[in-house]
Amino acid sequence: MIYRLLADLVLVAHLAFIVFVTVGVVLVLRRPRWAWMHVPCVVWGAWIEVVGGICPLTPLENGFRRLGGEAGYDGGFIDHHVGPIIYPSGLTRGAQITLGITLVVVNGVGYALILRRRGRDSGEVG
Repeated sequence: MIYRLLADLVLVAHLAFIVFVTVGVVLVLRRPRWAWMHVPCVVWGAWIEVVGGICPLTPLENGFRRLGGEAGYDGGFIDHHVGPIIYPSGLTRGAQITLGITLVVVNGVGYALILRRRGRDSGEVG
């Protein structure tokens, strides 16, 4: 039972990481200090997508599931949990590369807005 719980906790952490990577720039807009954590996470998330790698959380979750008597799954987190929702026919290599590039572009635009706002704010005389 404990291994199944640990597997579920890893799954929740994995999903939270993906949400943070995807929309964390909104948090950075409100609290710029989060950038020190967000930027490396975006780099990791984009890199793992572009190179077609598997996040280390996936085998960790699978290991806990096996120890708990459940079957693990092949492929990565997105293939198994998100893919069936967003990409019913499967996540292609091209789609992974597109996701990685989109992640960088969207966050790049967000950070450009943050930097522009900071420059504008610092130039104002109060």
